[in-house]
Amino acid sequence: MTTILDGKATAAAIKADLRVRVERLRERGVEPGLGTLLVGEDPGSMKYVAGKHADCAEIGIRSIRRDLPADATQEQIERAVMELNEDPACTGYIVQLPLPAGIDANRVIALIDPAKDADGMHPANLGELVLHVGESPATPLPCTPRGVLELLDAYGISLDGKEVCVLGRGITIGRTIGLMLTSRAVNATVTLCHTGTRDVADHMRRADVIVAAMGSAGFVRPDMIRDGAVLLDVGVSRVYDEAAGRWRVKGDVDPACHAKASAYSPNPGGVGPMTRAMLLENVVEMAERSLA
Repeated sequence: MTTILDGKATAAAIKADLRVRVERLRERGVEPGLGTLLVGEDPGSMKYVAGKHADCAEIGIRSIRRDLPADATQEQIERAVMELNEDPACTGYIVQLPLPAGIDANRVIALIDPAKDADGMHPANLGELVLHVGESPATPLPCTPRGVLELLDAYGISLDGKEVCVLGRGITIGRTIGLMLTSRAVNATVTLCHTGTRDVADHMRRADVIVAAMGSAGFVRPDMIRDGAVLLDVGVSRVYDEAAGRWRVKGDVDPACHAKASAYSPNPGGVGPMTRAMLLENVVEMAERSLA
């Protein structure tokens, strides 16, 4: 039997626990607040940010939204970041990526207060992740890699000693998940494949687990995976469906692979909801740390 790694159900259970923790924080005089900074009107980003604020309402934390037009200058974006740094109502926040062309995204991210970095993407927090091999750092963790690991854990899938093939070297997951997978607590062996990798399919066929994060619809095909592989479909592409006359979200994994896998995450409905849940988890943890 193939196991469907249901991110929606798993995220719902996490949010139920977070609601209880938020209420306990309120009893101690602390109200967590999640901020977002959105620049422009990218459809995917707008939908994702709206979902984050809906999540805030669901678990009872304050949401703080900052929207700027697509023609916002570097200076205007940086000013908004500094305002969120200084806002006492904002426990943690994210700068929604991608930023418009011409904006130095790395400079913007570097201006985020590391203690308010809800995405776990600030250089200081990534450095803490590098340094802590034996234990998890007391700093925010990158949301998407954390969501992948939490989803696998919810279904009792251990990665100890497993061969994991990661497709894609983007900062959101590809370059960061390897740090988490190779920690002693997880203990996996990781191969990171990208556009410069020779014979990607050969690496994939040797893997027990594939984390596909390329943003290339249907890239992973049945002939590229071994029987019983675990498939985490992270990549998101918007593909026009001629028959339906509308755009649809497609993952990196061809659905024909599912019958061959021992477990897989659907896309949508798999890793996406977990990423959002981990963002909330980070913000609540930040608030809890403030009381320690």
